[in-house]
Amino acid sequence: MAGPGGNVQTHKSQALAFAGRRTTGGTLLVDKVDRVGALIAILIAAALAFEPFVTFRANRIVSGKGLSLLDTFSVGEARVAVAVLAAAALFALLRSRAALRLVVGIALLAGLALLVGYAPAHLVTDEHPLARVSPSGGFWILTFAFSMLVTDALAKLSPGPAPRLAVLALAWLALAALFGSGRWDGLSVMQEYAVHADNFWQEAARHIELVVGSVAAAVAFGVPLGIACVKLPALRAVALPVLNIVQTIPSIAMYGLMMVPLGLLAAHVPLAAALGIRGIGVAPALIALFLYSLLPVTASVVVGLGQIPPQTAEAAVAMGMTPGQRLRSVELPLALPVVLTGVRIVLVQNIGLATVAALIGGGGFGTFVFQGIGQSAIDLVLLGAAPTIGLALSAAVVFDAATEFIKGHRA
Repeated sequence: MAGPGGNVQTHKSQALAFAGRRTTGGTLLVDKVDRVGALIAILIAAALAFEPFVTFRANRIVSGKGLSLLDTFSVGEARVAVAVLAAAALFALLRSRAALRLVVGIALLAGLALLVGYAPAHLVTDEHPLARVSPSGGFWILTFAFSMLVTDALAKLSPGPAPRLAVLALAWLALAALFGSGRWDGLSVMQEYAVHADNFWQEAARHIELVVGSVAAAVAFGVPLGIACVKLPALRAVALPVLNIVQTIPSIAMYGLMMVPLGLLAAHVPLAAALGIRGIGVAPALIALFLYSLLPVTASVVVGLGQIPPQTAEAAVAMGMTPGQRLRSVELPLALPVVLTGVRIVLVQNIGLATVAALIGGGGFGTFVFQGIGQSAIDLVLLGAAPTIGLALSAAVVFDAATEFIKGHRA
């Protein structure tokens, strides 16, 4: 028979075993939770609990009223939508295969896009023929949450450049199909597009022209300048600090600084005026964007050439290559991934900065942004802001894929 000491020891062992089971159970539970998915679940819950799904306005410019899913759709439809979103939150919270999360995330984004497109049919009636329906905070939070689910899955899958470009192309095709189907025609932003359709594509072309023209000019000037900075340290000591100062000037101030000298040039040089160089319009916008682009392009060339191993240059010299041949055949190709990274930064930066160019008559998507601000028409602002964001994201994906393709091709 065990003595008192034996009983105490037995109780201690049982307590430790119970504590161990609790610890193991807690660890297993934590292991099943996806950290990014936890944030996604919180966002979904916040969108359902605290934010309206759409905004209803009696007309284009009056203040709107936020409506939840229950206020927007019938009771049965709203309950189904809430149940799906709750299941999506639970799915995101728990760990699962990345490929499955990618498929579910894409399906949720597609379903959300279709759902918001059905809202006007439930809210715009004969009593309110001029009513406007716009996506509200809940919709945008859910869009962000499901985009996080897709992005996290892609990061875990680590697809190569070609699959990423394929996903981007499919995303644009899906958007084109959605617009072409007419599912979103009842939304206020699409009604704004219907009014400004012809002007929209003109401003889109102008926006792309500003961005591509400024980036092309920066590459044409910045690459030789970067090479010269590597060969001439004295030039580097002057050029890079000056370009750094240019980079710190706010965009509106930069556009303003361009207006006076270009206006004087147009007034005193008829040829400049004939070529379209004026104090307002495309010329000051293009020059300002070009100046903003110089530092990233020049610095990327300096960094790219500076990281080439000395042994590579020595081998090229031993092969009898001239300095020009070494630069064209060895140094610039090796520095190209870094240079492309700099061009990517410039491209994404200029897509955003070109929006501000509308303030001085430069055109672009900023035309709708500032018109919408002046008219208190939020959906007109969205008509200019949404394609700007889409262009920036697409440019980033394309240049990231190009950089990785070059690195992989040389590995």
